[in-house]
Amino acid sequence: MLEQIKNIKKDFETKLKQVTTLAEVQNLRKEFSGKDAPLTSILKSMRDADEQTKQEVGKQANLVFVEIANKLNALTESLQEQILHEQLKVEKIDVSLPGMNLQFGTKHPLNLVIEEIGQIFSEIGFDLVDGTEIDNDEFNFQKLNLPKDHPARDMQDTFYIEDDHVMRTHCTNMTSRLLTKLAEQKHKDQNLAAISYGNVYRRDDDDATHSHQFMQVDGFAIGKNISFANLKWVLKYMAKRLFDESVNIRLRPSFFPFTEPSIEVDISCFKCAGTGCGLCKFSGWIEILGAGMINQQVMEVNGLDPKKLTGLAFGIGIERIAMLKFGINNIRLFYENNVEFLEQFPFYGK
Repeated sequence: MLEQIKNIKKDFETKLKQVTTLAEVQNLRKEFSGKDAPLTSILKSMRDADEQTKQEVGKQANLVFVEIANKLNALTESLQEQILHEQLKVEKIDVSLPGMNLQFGTKHPLNLVIEEIGQIFSEIGFDLVDGTEIDNDEFNFQKLNLPKDHPARDMQDTFYIEDDHVMRTHCTNMTSRLLTKLAEQKHKDQNLAAISYGNVYRRDDDDATHSHQFMQVDGFAIGKNISFANLKWVLKYMAKRLFDESVNIRLRPSFFPFTEPSIEVDISCFKCAGTGCGLCKFSGWIEILGAGMINQQVMEVNGLDPKKLTGLAFGIGIERIAMLKFGINNIRLFYENNVEFLEQFPFYGK
């Protein structure tokens, strides 16, 4: 048996010298290390041999097994390196070629406006809050002086999820939530100022200037002795920061259930300086938002005392502001994900 093992080893080394491919290595491995290999047959035939023969033959067979495995592994690694080297010759990179033109992504114009408004108001003490886009009827309507069957609900044609839950029709739902949260605190008379932002939903026919989904920023400030003069200052400050230092504002009476008095806010046209042009429809003024003093009934229904606290509130349509700032005439461009359109805003605000 020992002589057989020597012959097997000699036969293996002879065949090993003739191997030139990985496939031939695999065949040789199967021939000399597989379950039908000659060394395996020798080990199986020693079942009836004496103990000394088993030890001598078994030890020598195992040594040859290990030697065969090591040489096959070494040859496999060598052949793999040769293959890789040949591939690298074929796939050699020409470092003199120009690199790929990797373009940076840009922020969406609506996000740019939201960030700018957020920066403006954070500088004067307002907190920025995000909120749920699905809310219950209580916070979206009832706590904003819009009880059930109130005719003013028709102003906001609503998507109902179920009887008491809606897709919010304005970000003012966060105003009612924050006022209620303030009322639940021990010190109800502390100052609070915040803006909320995000998507809102109303049933509408989509066209160049209308969408069933759009974005708003709603803001409010509440505290002792907040007056209409404070509201006017906030609105004028925002308009000058958003558009131009030379911009003036005009306030017109209006109606919103959650504010009293309520106003519509116009800015003097920043393109023609109020002389009249296509942007302002030759009126010299551009409507931008609605605002007012928080209605006393809203204060009461949210658990606050209107005799101790007063507040101001305003709501801004983000698409409206973006269309004015960037000269965009179709609201649908904001939602079509057109790369050529979005690439126009890489350096805005820098």
